[in-house]
Amino acid sequence: MKNIIKGLILAVFIFFPLSFCFPAADLSKVRESGSGTYNAQFGKSYNYDDILVTRAVDGDTLVLENGERVRLTGIDTPEIHESNKLYRDSRKSGQDLRTIKKMGQESFNFTKNLVEGKRVRLEFDVEKTDRYKRLLAYVYLKDGTFVNAEIVRQGYASLMTYPPNVKYADLFAKLYKEARENNRGLWK
Repeated sequence: MKNIIKGLILAVFIFFPLSFCFPAADLSKVRESGSGTYNAQFGKSYNYDDILVTRAVDGDTLVLENGERVRLTGIDTPEIHESNKLYRDSRKSGQDLRTIKKMGQESFNFTKNLVEGKRVRLEFDVEKTDRYKRLLAYVYLKDGTFVNAEIVRQGYASLMTYPPNVKYADLFAKLYKEARENNRGLWK
């Protein structure tokens, strides 16, 4: 009997106050599995086959309706914001910061007009995210336009291949060469 009383006291003074710190699961998100057990759904999953692009951040980064950022896999556009990468690109290319930012703005405008406010489908390669927790994806418009490839084809991006994410590296290299040879986009 003493053990039961101690257990009740313990429950009242320790576990009951903790219930206010950790609210109960939302039972509307609990579903029954085929075996009769219940599985709570934690977090929200998104349908990357049909998701809205709310804005373009720059020529190769997008924001989705769920707030996630997408880094377009396999391509690189000039910087438009002050960053260490902008300074590295300037040193590497020998171009001044203003020129790089101007080209970055052209790439941004192209990407923005292509995808902003449109529903897209994402395709992932080997790695789903980068070190900045952005999704790494190949993006397709509902009409089938391959966004990453179109940006390269029109001359608004260079190549950026990081193994193991190389699924379309050969295609991008071909499109990049054609854009340069035909003076498209930034290569005018």
